[in-house]
Amino acid sequence: MTSKSHRSDAGFSFIELLISMGIVLLIVGAVTDGLLQTTTTTRMTWNRTEMHSGVRGVTELLQQEVGQAGFVSVPAGPPITLGTAVAAAGAQTVSLSSVAGMFVGEKLVIDSGCADALIPCTSLLETVAITALNSGANQITATFAGPHNAGVPVSVQGGFASGIVPTSVANGSTGTLLKLYGDINSDGNMVYIEYTCDTVNHRLYRNVMAWDAAAKPALTTAMILLDNIMPNPAAAPCFSYQTATVLGTDFVTDVAITLTVQTQEIDPITHQHQFETKTLLNVSPRNVFNVWELASMSLNDRVQPMPPSVLNLLQ
Repeated sequence: MTSKSHRSDAGFSFIELLISMGIVLLIVGAVTDGLLQTTTTTRMTWNRTEMHSGVRGVTELLQQEVGQAGFVSVPAGPPITLGTAVAAAGAQTVSLSSVAGMFVGEKLVIDSGCADALIPCTSLLETVAITALNSGANQITATFAGPHNAGVPVSVQGGFASGIVPTSVANGSTGTLLKLYGDINSDGNMVYIEYTCDTVNHRLYRNVMAWDAAAKPALTTAMILLDNIMPNPAAAPCFSYQTATVLGTDFVTDVAITLTVQTQEIDPITHQHQFETKTLLNVSPRNVFNVWELASMSLNDRVQPMPPSVLNLLQ
């Protein structure tokens, strides 16, 4: 009895200990391998998610700004009125309550016309083009059909025919350079914007400035929207344009956008960069499209010309 009791308290043998440690090591190894696989999958998912979200955000911005291109406006403020009465027809200089945001060549809608055609009325609704502008004195020169009373409303309507600058214009848009302008944010502030698709240095830039800026700022790293741009399949351009011509004026009625991007880091599974090509077809600049439709019906009073300051920024 004493011998049996002594043997029952002897514990594990050396062989049993080795077997137990082996089982524990197998379990720990399986858990560690699972954790490593989970980590690798997480890195892969994060890498691709970053790529997808980056290109999606950029294409959404492009879609919004292309759609709004060509919108003409003046800075927000009190309604603009005619400060000088127009008594007769002809070219003359008149004052306005404000000429902010106006330019030579712009078409203004003068007066509001008569509310009832059956009642005798001397008020005439007409569209005039500015031939000279004096910002300091708030004066414009134009040819009026008249007459107009002082205090009648003056408004800017229509849209820019070249809101998306056509490729036919000198220094206009190209397959790697998209140029557009107008009141892009609908806040009364017109801007000029250039998107530069640089597949050599793998960068997509957005250079934005006031429409009447004296000069165009040079590209900087602060203007980079994406820094992993790659050449498109089959050497497709980043930007392509559908153009309609009316009486010698080109209207860009649709823009196609194609961007190819790669992941920032090498995929931990394939050990290669992953690529995605995002294409937006038939993004229509609605303001340009509207004035193109009017021009097609020989209604040109709402078709605004390119401001001289924008023409200078194209250089």
